[in-house]
Amino acid sequence: MPTPVDLEQLLRTAALRVTRPRVAVLNAVYAQPHADTDSIITAVRRELPGVSRQAVYDVLRALTAAALLRRIEPPGSVARYESRVGDNHHHAVCRSCGLIADVDCAVGAAPCLTASDDNRFTLDEAEVIYWGLCPGCSTVHSS
Repeated sequence: MPTPVDLEQLLRTAALRVTRPRVAVLNAVYAQPHADTDSIITAVRRELPGVSRQAVYDVLRALTAAALLRRIEPPGSVARYESRVGDNHHHAVCRSCGLIADVDCAVGAAPCLTASDDNRFTLDEAEVIYWGLCPGCSTVHSS
Protein backbone atom coordinates (compact mmCIF):
# COMPACT_ATOMS: atom_id res chain seq x y z
CA MET A 1 0.00 0.00 0.00
CA PRO A 2 1.40 3.42 -0.89
CA THR A 3 2.59 5.77 1.83
CA PRO A 4 0.95 9.20 2.30
CA VAL A 5 3.95 10.71 0.49
CA ASP A 6 3.35 8.36 -2.46
CA LEU A 7 -0.34 9.31 -2.52
CA GLU A 8 0.56 13.00 -2.47
CA GLN A 9 2.93 12.40 -5.40
CA LEU A 10 0.14 10.61 -7.31
CA LEU A 11 -2.06 13.68 -6.86
CA ARG A 12 0.70 16.06 -7.97
CA THR A 13 1.49 13.91 -11.02
CA ALA A 14 -2.19 14.10 -11.99
CA ALA A 15 -2.04 17.91 -11.57
CA LEU A 16 -4.42 17.77 -8.61
CA ARG A 17 -3.98 19.81 -5.47
CA VAL A 18 -2.99 17.74 -2.45
CA THR A 19 -5.77 17.96 0.14
CA ARG A 20 -6.45 15.92 3.24
CA PRO A 21 -9.77 14.57 1.87
CA ARG A 22 -8.11 13.47 -1.40
CA VAL A 23 -5.32 11.68 0.45
CA ALA A 24 -7.83 10.10 2.84
CA VAL A 25 -10.03 8.83 -0.02
CA LEU A 26 -7.03 7.39 -1.87
CA ASN A 27 -5.90 5.76 1.37
CA ALA A 28 -9.34 4.23 1.90
CA VAL A 29 -9.56 2.81 -1.63
CA TYR A 30 -6.03 1.40 -1.54
CA ALA A 31 -6.82 -0.24 1.82
CA GLN A 32 -10.08 -1.78 0.59
CA PRO A 33 -10.19 -2.54 -3.14
CA HIS A 34 -13.68 -2.56 -4.67
CA ALA A 35 -15.07 -0.50 -1.80
CA ASP A 36 -18.48 1.09 -2.15
CA THR A 37 -19.03 4.76 -1.40
CA ASP A 38 -20.45 4.19 2.09
CA SER A 39 -17.40 2.13 3.08
CA ILE A 40 -15.10 4.83 1.73
CA ILE A 41 -17.00 7.55 3.62
CA THR A 42 -16.74 5.52 6.85
CA ALA A 43 -12.99 5.02 6.39
CA VAL A 44 -12.40 8.68 5.52
CA ARG A 45 -14.40 9.84 8.57
CA ARG A 46 -12.15 7.78 10.85
CA GLU A 47 -9.32 10.00 9.62
CA LEU A 48 -11.29 13.23 9.07
CA PRO A 49 -14.44 13.13 11.24
CA GLY A 50 -15.89 16.38 9.85
CA VAL A 51 -15.78 15.49 6.16
CA SER A 52 -19.14 15.61 4.39
CA ARG A 53 -20.61 12.91 2.16
CA GLN A 54 -20.66 15.43 -0.68
CA ALA A 55 -16.95 16.14 -0.24
CA VAL A 56 -16.17 12.43 -0.56
CA TYR A 57 -18.39 12.15 -3.65
CA ASP A 58 -16.62 15.17 -5.17
CA VAL A 59 -13.19 13.68 -4.43
CA LEU A 60 -14.18 10.31 -5.91
CA ARG A 61 -15.39 12.07 -9.06
CA ALA A 62 -12.16 14.09 -9.36
CA LEU A 63 -9.91 11.10 -8.73
CA THR A 64 -11.83 8.99 -11.24
CA ALA A 65 -11.69 11.77 -13.87
CA ALA A 66 -7.92 12.01 -13.27
CA ALA A 67 -7.63 8.21 -13.77
CA LEU A 68 -6.25 7.71 -10.25
CA LEU A 69 -9.27 5.54 -9.40
CA ARG A 70 -11.53 3.35 -11.48
CA ARG A 71 -15.28 3.20 -10.90
CA ILE A 72 -16.96 -0.12 -11.58
CA GLU A 73 -20.63 -0.99 -11.28
CA PRO A 74 -21.47 -4.65 -11.78
CA PRO A 75 -25.15 -5.15 -12.64
CA GLY A 76 -27.23 -5.23 -9.47
CA SER A 77 -24.47 -3.61 -7.41
CA VAL A 78 -23.73 -0.12 -6.20
CA ALA A 79 -20.76 1.74 -7.64
CA ARG A 80 -17.41 0.58 -6.35
CA TYR A 81 -13.95 2.08 -6.61
CA GLU A 82 -10.53 0.56 -7.07
CA SER A 83 -7.00 1.84 -7.31
CA ARG A 84 -5.92 -0.61 -10.00
CA VAL A 85 -5.99 1.58 -13.09
CA GLY A 86 -4.18 1.71 -16.39
CA ASP A 87 -4.74 -1.89 -17.36
CA ASN A 88 -7.74 -3.65 -18.77
CA HIS A 89 -8.44 -6.18 -16.04
CA HIS A 90 -11.85 -7.65 -15.37
CA HIS A 91 -13.75 -8.83 -12.32
CA ALA A 92 -15.27 -11.96 -10.82
CA VAL A 93 -18.35 -11.35 -8.68
CA CYS A 94 -19.80 -13.81 -6.16
CA ARG A 95 -23.52 -14.29 -6.72
CA SER A 96 -24.02 -15.10 -3.05
CA CYS A 97 -22.01 -12.59 -0.95
CA GLY A 98 -21.08 -10.00 -3.60
CA LEU A 99 -17.31 -10.35 -3.15
CA ILE A 100 -15.43 -8.87 -6.12
CA ALA A 101 -12.00 -10.09 -7.22
CA ASP A 102 -9.70 -8.86 -9.99
CA VAL A 103 -9.20 -11.10 -13.01
CA ASP A 104 -6.33 -10.32 -15.35
CA CYS A 105 -6.94 -10.21 -19.08
CA ALA A 106 -7.42 -13.58 -20.64
CA VAL A 107 -5.47 -12.72 -23.77
CA GLY A 108 -3.04 -9.96 -24.72
CA ALA A 109 -3.19 -6.23 -24.25
CA ALA A 110 -6.17 -3.88 -24.15
CA PRO A 111 -8.69 -4.45 -25.43
CA CYS A 112 -8.59 -8.04 -24.25
CA LEU A 113 -11.38 -9.10 -26.53
CA THR A 114 -11.80 -8.37 -30.18
CA ALA A 115 -15.38 -7.56 -31.11
CA SER A 116 -16.78 -9.54 -34.02
CA ASP A 117 -18.20 -6.26 -35.34
CA ASP A 118 -16.85 -3.04 -33.90
CA ASN A 119 -19.42 -0.94 -35.80
CA ARG A 120 -16.54 1.34 -36.82
CA PHE A 121 -15.89 2.29 -33.20
CA THR A 122 -12.32 2.80 -32.11
CA LEU A 123 -12.32 0.37 -29.21
CA ASP A 124 -9.85 0.80 -26.37
CA GLU A 125 -11.34 -1.26 -23.56
CA ALA A 126 -13.36 -4.39 -22.98
CA GLU A 127 -15.18 -5.10 -19.75
CA VAL A 128 -15.99 -8.63 -18.73
CA ILE A 129 -17.66 -9.69 -15.52
CA TYR A 130 -17.40 -13.31 -14.47
CA TRP A 131 -20.19 -14.48 -12.16
CA GLY A 132 -20.10 -17.45 -9.80
CA LEU A 133 -19.44 -18.34 -6.18
CA CYS A 134 -16.34 -17.27 -4.24
CA PRO A 135 -14.38 -19.99 -2.40
CA GLY A 136 -16.16 -19.28 0.89
CA CYS A 137 -19.64 -19.45 -0.60
CA SER A 138 -18.74 -22.49 -2.75
CA THR A 139 -17.86 -24.40 0.41
CA VAL A 140 -21.08 -23.37 2.17
CA HIS A 141 -23.26 -24.24 -0.84
CA SER A 142 -21.61 -27.62 -1.44
CA SER A 143 -22.06 -28.78 2.17
